[in-house]
Amino acid sequence: MLRQFLVGFAVSVCNIAIHAILMAAIVWVAKIATSRRKQRQTPHLIPVMIATVSVLMAAHACEVMVWALAYAVVDAAPAGVDLVYFAFVNYTTLGYGDVVPVERWRLLGPITAMNGVLLFGWSTAVIFEVLRKTMAQLPGDAVD
Repeated sequence: MLRQFLVGFAVSVCNIAIHAILMAAIVWVAKIATSRRKQRQTPHLIPVMIATVSVLMAAHACEVMVWALAYAVVDAAPAGVDLVYFAFVNYTTLGYGDVVPVERWRLLGPITAMNGVLLFGWSTAVIFEVLRKTMAQLPGDAVD
């Protein structure tokens, strides 16, 4: 059981690092884009939010790939299973149950789900912060 927690912790920390780097970049780019904007209207918000959410989706996809790689390294799933699919199902907490981990790695699924939920929540917070900061920069649309 300790081995499962150690592997899950290591992969989670790797994904948290990926997320932290991308979060810092998103906030930095959104701040620059907002300060350099030429438009004075709310349509400026659209490309900022599209870029923000697109980068976050790519980050989550990369993090799922990290889990799939970890599953491959430790042989967490039965032979012939699509590990990316298995990682997506766990990371998003979809939980179809059509693929289950091998007995000795059964805790990796819930650890993956916990990691995904936390990172989705963090992404949601960043989306709202970018929205709030961008709206605060628009004349007449100030948000407190």
